[in-house]
Amino acid sequence: MGHFIIGRRDLLAGAAAAPLAAVGAANAQPPPGRDPSGGAADADQQRRMKWWHDAKFGMFIHFGLYAAHGRHEWAMEDEAIPVAEYQRFTEGFKPAPGSPRKWAQLAKAAGMKYMVLTSKHHEGFCNWDTKLTNYNAAKFGPRRDLIAEYVEAARAEGMRVGFYYSLMDWHHPDGARCATDEAARRRFVDYTHGLIRELLTNYGKIDILWYDVSWPLDAAGWESEKMNRMVFGLQPDIIVNNRNKLPGDFSTPEQTIKAEEGGRAWESCMTLNDSWGYQRADDNWKTPRTVIRNLITCARDGGNYLLNIGPQPDGGIPPESERILRAAGEWVHRHGETIYGADRCRVARNTYANFTRKGNTLYMHVHFWPGSDVAISGLRQKVLSAKLMNTGQSVAVAQDGFRTHLTGLPATAPDSPVTTIALECDGEPVQDTDYVRINKPRAGVGI
Repeated sequence: MGHFIIGRRDLLAGAAAAPLAAVGAANAQPPPGRDPSGGAADADQQRRMKWWHDAKFGMFIHFGLYAAHGRHEWAMEDEAIPVAEYQRFTEGFKPAPGSPRKWAQLAKAAGMKYMVLTSKHHEGFCNWDTKLTNYNAAKFGPRRDLIAEYVEAARAEGMRVGFYYSLMDWHHPDGARCATDEAARRRFVDYTHGLIRELLTNYGKIDILWYDVSWPLDAAGWESEKMNRMVFGLQPDIIVNNRNKLPGDFSTPEQTIKAEEGGRAWESCMTLNDSWGYQRADDNWKTPRTVIRNLITCARDGGNYLLNIGPQPDGGIPPESERILRAAGEWVHRHGETIYGADRCRVARNTYANFTRKGNTLYMHVHFWPGSDVAISGLRQKVLSAKLMNTGQSVAVAQDGFRTHLTGLPATAPDSPVTTIALECDGEPVQDTDYVRINKPRAGVGI
């Protein structure tokens, strides 16, 4: 492509359709009783989110023009790349047909249950055949509707379908001045609502809408309640996050694992290296064991783990991403019963293991195998039986009110990269290490 410029007239080629979309959006009404601000847990929210709570593990996919640049998804801003120069990355953004199917197959192999793809990232390029701008994948780059391909691929592999949508837009002429110019805000908000309406109208049932970066407006500026009413009217069972300045159905700690207080739903989103979009030089990869440990921690504390891949500009999966996720997936498929549908677990403290729970069954996940015995401090319940998950071998258990001691184990780890022991307890397992600190018998001052 020799010359590529999208001016204001071209960008808003579909602007005439935006007011119509906005009118349609206003007419889309949420199910009776559904609060557009979200946040308040009720029976309907529990129903809508049950599959998500059970799933625990999802795939995030950051894919856009930044893949062709290969230097991080924030490069347009962090390198101050002029818009006209950045637009030329469409020339190298050429995902091969069938690429989304390979992403979905990898998600399934990794033990993931849902997928969330960037429909539009901060760069402003739309991955679908939108009628509101020609800056989209059907007109430039692959010249195909990548969202349609992704939805079909995800469903073919049994995945739930999610869309990521960035409210912030570095490309749209009103994307910054909307903060200080009411006419610009009106245009940009109508454009934004119109794009979201297309996404939730044209691709069948959508399970998740994942908003991101609300700069430069607040909830009133974005008309976020109106936005959510439209979303819920179009997709009554959809769940939404908290990044359009409303509480939504779940919170989104990023690059960290932090449980929400009060039982609120949460999902930790993380990269496999240090980049969301493809960055060819980023080799700071997580190990399969780290991925598994993070998944266990999320499941233990009642959350989900949304783990990212950043496909290459041809749609290919970086080899390290594939290797890590397939290795982690082998463990997840063997031990899925300890993760999927796990209950919040009140046992957490250990220097070489972590825990998940289902009912009265406590799963001890040993990531640093210490040898022929392991122990848990302060477990208040009686252990009725214990076994190694991978072999079914019974494990001897002794309890003295302070220590739960499991003995007769193999000297070397019998499973990799994490060995799991199932402990059947006589009630919901609860740990109280303060009780041990205060009450465990002490000796004299000396030996």
